[in-house]
Amino acid sequence: MPLEQEVKLACDSVEAARRAVLNAGGRLAVPRRLLDDRLFDAFGSPLRLAHSSLRVRGDGDHGFITFKGPIHPGPVKIREEIETRVASPAVARSIVEALGFHQWFRAEKYREEYELASAHIAIDETPIGTFIEIEGTPDVIEDITKRLGFTAADYQLESYQRLYSEWCQDHGRAPGDMTF
Repeated sequence: MPLEQEVKLACDSVEAARRAVLNAGGRLAVPRRLLDDRLFDAFGSPLRLAHSSLRVRGDGDHGFITFKGPIHPGPVKIREEIETRVASPAVARSIVEALGFHQWFRAEKYREEYELASAHIAIDETPIGTFIEIEGTPDVIEDITKRLGFTAADYQLESYQRLYSEWCQDHGRAPGDMTF
């Protein structure tokens, strides 16, 4: 079972996040581009009730379809992740919809990706702020977090959908899609 192991760290700005990653020795792997994530569920919301998700991501001229299982308890966010690249996110969305799923949330973010030690790092610029996302084993995540000038107390384990919902509540806005 492939596992995603990650944390998010809130940052003041893209520039501050980039500076922290580069000062820690990060190397740009994928330049900045817009990601378009769409979450799907079936009637009655069985995936959300099971704390799972089905996502179709647009990433430039290709995309990904991803299943994420429920989060396992622990110091970092750990969950099953099954993902494959698709040539056309629009076609993948059409297939998912033909199978009876409907889109319930959309999120956009600008992302640039870095390699640092054995971790994969993304700097995400979202409509609700900038985040550094670190993927790796819990020990690697802890090490990279320190190298970036953060601590485990700064970990955010919530999904962007959850963070957006909380942001809307804090700012007196009706939740909808997290788009620019």
